[in-house]
Amino acid sequence: MEHLISLNDLTLEEIEQILNLSEKLKRQQKEGVIHHHLKGKTLGMIFTKSSTRTRVSFEVGMYQLGGYALFLSSNDIQLGRGETIYDTAQVLSRYLDGIMIRTFDHSDVEDLARYGNKPVINGLTDLMHPCQVLADLFTVYEHKGTLKGLKLAYLGDGNNVAHSLLHGCSKVGMDIAVASPKDYMCNEKIVEEAKEAAKISGSKVIITEDPVEAIKDADVVYTDTWVSMGQESEKQVRLKIFEPYRVDENLFSKAKEDAIFLHCLPAYRGYEVTEEVIDGPQSVIFDEAENRLHVQKAIMTILMGK
Repeated sequence: MEHLISLNDLTLEEIEQILNLSEKLKRQQKEGVIHHHLKGKTLGMIFTKSSTRTRVSFEVGMYQLGGYALFLSSNDIQLGRGETIYDTAQVLSRYLDGIMIRTFDHSDVEDLARYGNKPVINGLTDLMHPCQVLADLFTVYEHKGTLKGLKLAYLGDGNNVAHSLLHGCSKVGMDIAVASPKDYMCNEKIVEEAKEAAKISGSKVIITEDPVEAIKDADVVYTDTWVSMGQESEKQVRLKIFEPYRVDENLFSKAKEDAIFLHCLPAYRGYEVTEEVIDGPQSVIFDEAENRLHVQKAIMTILMGK
């Protein structure tokens, strides 16, 4: 593994390596064991999209690994003033040991990896969110003791989180059902990639417009905001279209009795999920948020600690 751009690029063994190291690093942190695997290393963090969990978890993670995280907003670097990705990648590769980028265009991440010579981590694009989904898989494993054979139901917008869930679940042998309105379904190419991976892992990929069909017998129920960054002008239209996909107590009850609830946050209570569900006893959203730290530490250690 040279970069983390898409979960579709990873083998099952590479995903398991990340999850196993995440478990080890989390346990060591709780025990007070110092693990400076990246002592003297520097991570450049490029943000053209703002963030809470991504910025804090990567900065704290680098500190706990003995390294240094350098925050670079689009206003802080020449990339935001028209410098090419090629020139930026070439220059940053001479200063840094790794680059994390959270941006709009997925091609920017791919180009940074193509033109530079240091590991690149996709902190989020409009197309994918692999770090989040690795944390999701780790959280499911902690609460269920396994991944293979479980069913995850995702209800809502066929967005970057849904895309990475399709890649991740199909790689590890989890069934995944995605329910979205007709005009808001997942990227067809990514669905096909997930179905190919599912043939190998023995899992199922279900794409439907029916939230009840998707959530039936689910071990994990997942949703995300209906209005992502950059879609604010569509808010009123989206709120009306997505209303049948709101995860309330009635819909959640159609999953398995011991199902857990996930949300990548930020959440808009009363829209995609009700307070009774997101604040209920089966919600593990804050374990999920914490696990961004441990998983990203594992990713950085594997990529930058060679």
